[in-house]
Amino acid sequence: MKSCTAVAPSSTANLGPGYDVFGLALDALYDRVTITRQKGADGRIAIKMSDASIPSVPESNSAGLVVKKMAQDFGIKDNLEVKVKKGVPAGYGMGSSAASAAAAAVAFDGLYKLKIKKEKLVEYAAEGEVASAGARHYDNVSASVLGGFVISSMKDGPVPRFVRMAPPRDLCLVVAVPSIPVPERKTEVARSVLPSEVPLKSAVRNVSGASTIVAGIALKDVELIARGIDDAIVEPARKHMIPGFDSVKENALAAGALAVSISGAGPSVIAFLKTGRNSKKVAQAMAAGFGKAGAKCRTFPCRPSVGAHVV
Repeated sequence: MKSCTAVAPSSTANLGPGYDVFGLALDALYDRVTITRQKGADGRIAIKMSDASIPSVPESNSAGLVVKKMAQDFGIKDNLEVKVKKGVPAGYGMGSSAASAAAAAVAFDGLYKLKIKKEKLVEYAAEGEVASAGARHYDNVSASVLGGFVISSMKDGPVPRFVRMAPPRDLCLVVAVPSIPVPERKTEVARSVLPSEVPLKSAVRNVSGASTIVAGIALKDVELIARGIDDAIVEPARKHMIPGFDSVKENALAAGALAVSISGAGPSVIAFLKTGRNSKKVAQAMAAGFGKAGAKCRTFPCRPSVGAHVV
């Protein structure tokens, strides 16, 4: 093969109390990555971005870091062109860098017919998170690579482990993406406001919520999932970074959403629904909430998505 193209979905991380552990793939938006072999074998990687605001230097680009690492590990010296067509907005809590990284890992694997195991592809995709977050994080990339709901665990040591579960078919979501400025390396900034210590009561509450979400996924019970979307630690620390967050949340719940949370590190906000009957009403209510704070927003009614794949 001379070239290979893969797509990867947007994602939401944390899901309230599942900080750095839970990820859910969303069919709202997708990134598309095409890797093409060029003449020569100097190991050069050229990045072409559809979004000029994202660095095209391989060492500062999520897709570029993934391709560079995979080429090194497999001893591939081909000159490569990596075209990244962005569909997921960068810096808004929808797993933008993870989508590019996931699509790059799957495209590279397909181009060279390496048949890498899915779990290893997640690890390669996590290399791309260094470009945006300064470190490897697995919650978004695991969801983008594997699809569905994913639990990331470091319990077994330095090698991460991932558990994928199929969400209920009647789980629907609405993501509201506000048009507000976000700082460079926003994820690092969002992490910097988190408390270094938390009360035991808050920790217990979050463990209870996270356990309830997993039970809801396993039992295919959307209402049970929504009951677990209750964050006593991260949301209180971060919500001041999102203009109108309280209004957005109150409006969405009043319009029929079962639960509302910050999507990833924000500033996007995500609502959880059972079936999509109220999704338009909830989307309008969330937009009105941001409007009270003087912010416009885009809304994306969506469902859980399958993971990255070659097209």
